[in-house]
Amino acid sequence: MTAIANRYEFVLLFDVENGNPNGDPDAGNTPRVDPETGHGLVTDVCLKRKIRNHVALAKDGAEGFKIYIQEKAVLNRTNEEAYKAFELKSEAKKLPKNIEDAQKVTGWMCANFYDIRAFGAVMTTEVNCGQVRGPIQLAFAKSVESIMPQEISITRMAVTNEKDLEKERTMGRKHIVPYGLYVAHGFVSAALADKTGFSEDDLELLWDALINMFEHDRSAARGLMSSRKLFVFKHENKMGNALAHKLFDLIDIQRAEGSTGPARSFKDYSVTVGDVPKGVELDIKL
Repeated sequence: MTAIANRYEFVLLFDVENGNPNGDPDAGNTPRVDPETGHGLVTDVCLKRKIRNHVALAKDGAEGFKIYIQEKAVLNRTNEEAYKAFELKSEAKKLPKNIEDAQKVTGWMCANFYDIRAFGAVMTTEVNCGQVRGPIQLAFAKSVESIMPQEISITRMAVTNEKDLEKERTMGRKHIVPYGLYVAHGFVSAALADKTGFSEDDLELLWDALINMFEHDRSAARGLMSSRKLFVFKHENKMGNALAHKLFDLIDIQRAEGSTGPARSFKDYSVTVGDVPKGVELDIKL
């Protein structure tokens, strides 16, 4: 398929209610937070994981839409498939000496795995398929206001061991954010898409994933998470017609009129957009 010909930036607004959007394993799985401002954080890899999961469900392993980074994947075994496709023999930690063969192996990985075409990958394992710089990058998402993580006690009536039969219940704890509206910024490079073959169909799948990725990612730990707004800035050419940060600054999020106290829903906010510069088109997809 033909690679995309335009540069894009996008802004995704999503929220969480009584859930943990992205726990920090180094802090007892508490919601990630900027210690200086109290604003909540969600990492780029967390968002990419949700995109991968949505694509895996939506395409169900269809040709060209496999997922490279997934649970319990053995990367050497996956990389070996590229060599088998061209009847090549892999050499430990080395790409094929013939440049055309090396390009074939890397190209095969891009053609078959959506997340490699989109995000890139470092495939220099024992079975070396090279490195790919992907056209899509995301920054950490940050909450509009500071959040107040809470630790909630929970109980379980059942017990695990025979010795605990006399206990009335076992105790547990979970961490939640009562409410938080988060903003994520993303970038799509047409110049890098040329190198991986990231196509218009791939791009439409990305927008679909950003809108719907929380719909099949439900769990008690994550509470109610929802994509609320998706703003897509399309440039006239592949190198771009405006600076990304200036486009992001056009999205203004303020408290809605009459909203007081801690925010507890998306209705507590008002979202407006400034005038888009020449050479850039704004598409509000959600």
